[in-house]
Amino acid sequence: MSASAQVARYLEHVAHAKGLAEKTVLAYRQDLELLVQMHDQLGTWPDALVLRRWVAEQSRADSAPRSIARRLSAWRVFFDWLVLIEPSLKANPVKGLRGPKAARLLPKAISPDQAAALMDGPQGAALQDVAFINARNQAMLELLYSSGLRLSELVGLDVHWFYKPASSSWLDHGQAQVQVLGKGRKSRMVPVGVMALQALSLWIPMRAERLQNLGIGDQRALFIGQQGTRLSARSVQSWVEKLARERGVPARIHPHVMRHSMASHVLQSSQDLRGVQELLGHANISTTQVYTALDFQHLAQVYDKAHPRAKKNPPSSG
Repeated sequence: MSASAQVARYLEHVAHAKGLAEKTVLAYRQDLELLVQMHDQLGTWPDALVLRRWVAEQSRADSAPRSIARRLSAWRVFFDWLVLIEPSLKANPVKGLRGPKAARLLPKAISPDQAAALMDGPQGAALQDVAFINARNQAMLELLYSSGLRLSELVGLDVHWFYKPASSSWLDHGQAQVQVLGKGRKSRMVPVGVMALQALSLWIPMRAERLQNLGIGDQRALFIGQQGTRLSARSVQSWVEKLARERGVPARIHPHVMRHSMASHVLQSSQDLRGVQELLGHANISTTQVYTALDFQHLAQVYDKAHPRAKKNPPSSG
């Protein structure tokens, strides 16, 4: 079997076994294409020495450490699978091979005051279409910040649970929670705060009225456009950025910033890292631990402003 055929078989296997999204499978395919090129040039799969040289070459060429690490990770998992079915391959050549360390990038988050300014912007309007948009956008903002949803999770929400076909993500208004289908097709329940529930209570009747007047549209989608179709991820991104500018938040705001901000603010108040992990739907606690660095940054800023001996010009002793 050719190298390309083995990669194709592997991708088919992981797509079904792990339920990976189409974009994830495509990313794996792109990472493995280079490995196939190496195989075709060498006439065999590259060994650990060849791959170590490749890492060194990439580092000298100033390739992004994260890109190198991502590719090595994809190759490592592929070879774990290939060793089981290919007798000529005695060991995983990527095992133990590490790429250059990447600088740890902290997620962007806004302060609680900035979040309040974004949430408490101007409300209401006399024109029906404007009122419809305002109510919907406010509900989206509140839900993003309240529940820390990913953008894909937000746009995938149904207004309530449907039986046929069964909903995978929906709002349970009575229980003040949402059921979402996150990464890796893992489901989780997330609480919805009081302010978000109030915004949703204003939005849902307007949504129902619009759909009734149109006579068509997506009867399942929680968030719809003026023509009744489920709102796209790109539309939500545009609205969030626009609202941030209009409400004077001095930062480029996108939906994931709301998720990061929620996690940071909850952690600052609760110090419950495991709880934040469950809220966000992280598979590993190490993913959530990045927010402890944000929490420390916040504490450091408070210290610098408040502690008399942290200032550049401490008061004189007289």
